Amino acid sequence: MNAKRPLIAVLTGAGISTDSGIPDYRGPNGLWRREPDAEKLVTIGPYLADPEIRRRSWLMRAEAGALAAEPNAGHRALVGLERSGLPVRVLTQNVDGLHQRAGQTPRKVLELHGTAREVQCTRCRAVSTMAEALARVAAGEPDPACRACGAVLRPRTVMFGEELDPDLLQQADTIARACDLFIAVGTSLQVFPVAALPFNAVRTGARLIVVNAEPTPFDEAAEEVVREPISAALPALVRRLVARYV
Repeated sequence: MNAKRPLIAVLTGAGISTDSGIPDYRGPNGLWRREPDAEKLVTIGPYLADPEIRRRSWLMRAEAGALAAEPNAGHRALVGLERSGLPVRVLTQNVDGLHQRAGQTPRKVLELHGTAREVQCTRCRAVSTMAEALARVAAGEPDPACRACGAVLRPRTVMFGEELDPDLLQQADTIARACDLFIAVGTSLQVFPVAALPFNAVRTGARLIVVNAEPTPFDEAAEEVVREPISAALPALVRRLVARYV
């Protein structure tokens, strides 16, 4: 061991999954820039009120193919960081489950925005898989209802217009304040309360590294800013960290 092993918190956003074929939202080629109206499909008010919005939302999920996406080199690099023996916690804004599919220990991943791999009834709260719901869409159900009570089904994600789980957010904040190194990967750091995590980490003494294609509000506070593509930059960064601390 070359130095004291730091506690590393890694905040990941949509940018880490673009090489897996999952588009981001706010980047230069993001979904909201290409289809501004698409935001309604993941906004809780319109989704619950309008069957047509739900129909389009189910079609969007089916066409996105997120369930078939595979982890990329960025996800695998973070698994390697954990397996090196360094204490790592992943705080993710993504709902694709690719960190766990890559091999990250599930209890070490906090899915701040929920998961798109499950659906839940808005009335009886019954949970089932997204794969089953999409199979029903493919079979001709444009807006599949809960099999148990007939109410509206929704993904187990935090939609626009909803609050994050306060307990989960508190866990993430505790990790951010306790860590020695905070790495923000593929996230614009523009949306609060998640954007407060790097701020609180730096305020309590953590070093900050930003890996993102576009500038973020925290670049000036970072000791290092990396603009290279994440699938190449993150493995290189992990190799440096392992060489330094393990």
